[in-house]
Amino acid sequence: MGVHSDFILTLGGVALFILGLNMASSSLEKLAADRIRQIVTTLARQPIFGVGLGVALTFVLQSSGAATSLLVGLGSAGVITLSQVMSVILGTAIGSTITVQVLSFNIAQFGLPLFAVAFFVQFLSRRRGVVQFATAVMGFGLVFFGLEVIQLGTQSLREFDGFVTFVNVLRENPLYAMALTALFTAIVHSSAVTISIGMTLAQHGTMDLTDAMYWIYGANIGTTATALLAASGGNYVGRQVAWAHTLYKVAAVALFVFFTPYFVGFFESGALARDVANLNTIYNLVAAVVFFPFISVGSKFVERVFGPRADEVEFSVKYLSKRDWQNPAVVVAYAEREVLRMADIVLLMIDDSLQLFRVEDPDRVERIRRSDDRADLLARELNLYLAGQMDRAPEGLREQMLRMMYFVTDLEAAADVVDNQLLELAQKKHNLRVDFSAEGWTELDQLFKSVVEVAQMSVACFQSRDKDLAARVIFHKRTTRKLEQKFRETHMSRLVKGTPESLVTSSIHLDVLGEYRRIVGLLSNHVYGLLRGTDPYGILPRRE
Repeated sequence: MGVHSDFILTLGGVALFILGLNMASSSLEKLAADRIRQIVTTLARQPIFGVGLGVALTFVLQSSGAATSLLVGLGSAGVITLSQVMSVILGTAIGSTITVQVLSFNIAQFGLPLFAVAFFVQFLSRRRGVVQFATAVMGFGLVFFGLEVIQLGTQSLREFDGFVTFVNVLRENPLYAMALTALFTAIVHSSAVTISIGMTLAQHGTMDLTDAMYWIYGANIGTTATALLAASGGNYVGRQVAWAHTLYKVAAVALFVFFTPYFVGFFESGALARDVANLNTIYNLVAAVVFFPFISVGSKFVERVFGPRADEVEFSVKYLSKRDWQNPAVVVAYAEREVLRMADIVLLMIDDSLQLFRVEDPDRVERIRRSDDRADLLARELNLYLAGQMDRAPEGLREQMLRMMYFVTDLEAAADVVDNQLLELAQKKHNLRVDFSAEGWTELDQLFKSVVEVAQMSVACFQSRDKDLAARVIFHKRTTRKLEQKFRETHMSRLVKGTPESLVTSSIHLDVLGEYRRIVGLLSNHVYGLLRGTDPYGILPRRE
């Protein structure tokens, strides 16, 4: 077999290895579904549990880079904080060693049979869980088979002078070896691939265990690239998570690199494949133990060095402060100001919403999405702020707190209607290149004005607690609902007449009417509590 064929064989083995890891990772992730996010947010609160969570998470995703990218996403969304994530990061480093440990045993020859059996199970089964599990097993089969192909290719390549010279250059320059393996790991998104190739080269005598250790260092640093890329589009919390992961990996290498010959010599046993896997595991375990006591210090350092940019500092809670938790009356006053701030954001989103359907405006879309993120942030902070004081508040203040929490929930839901439903309908309209009829636009304008009026009155009623205004909100809500029903009927009339614009936009038009009616319902919910028990206008619904 020629040198070129040997290289292609090695490259093909790497491709099969990566494909198998991706298949296994994707299938295991689908099996876990949304439980991953729930478990992360629950267990990350306790550092010791966080380490175990990081191990399990990396096993499921088959990549510490992918696991850290998930943490970056949760951090960017504000679900978890950096201090909660630090211990999980230590665990992901340990979890990444499991795959290498498995591959260090002589199991490569079982890859193809394992893939074949799993394929027929997946092909014949109709149960979703069985199909996903079988696909994951197929992935592991490809990983094992890919490793076998890599072993075949590199075994022949070691006789090629050019390849041997290249490996010798890396052996003589450990920094080159670490840089190249880090780059390769960043490209393939898996340290297991890089370390497995190093393990194979060590088995064939192309390099010794000390050289393989430098490959381990480079592979561990290279895994940080995935998270850094994921953080580039997120907020400062996501960047802090990614950089915490990077600094930890670099610091761990810096701690060990000068003692590499002693470290390798102490654990060397002669079984090269097992030695490489064991050194990788021991290295990450020791690093986790060394850095675990400094989680708090490390998170504070990263938060200070990689703080938010000026445009990111611009928005956060403005009136909430834990210093005021000792005084429930102050809690209510500050929380109410923050609720009104959130209400202003939602009102602006509603004001923007109809324009989404007129022209395709990416800036407006981005503004609405950013506003929804802000509304979500304020809703979360307000609910946590009020819930923390609820048990100690007097009965009257407790009722006010509950009223605010309900209104905040409705505001958040209204923001979601704009950000999700209306935005999606507008994008659908623009993608189809259709437009509403002139009559349809006139009706939408009229309904929209009514919705905005009810929304503004509702916020004013929340602030003033005025019963007259509460009655007016309910009255205008019912007027808006009647308008919506009337416009549904007139739209149907246009369909019967065969109005071309109405025919092609019917489902979108009716959905828009329904979503505006939903917004009015959400923003009017809180006013009923003001009139309940004292309904001087007889406006509340009567039940038999």
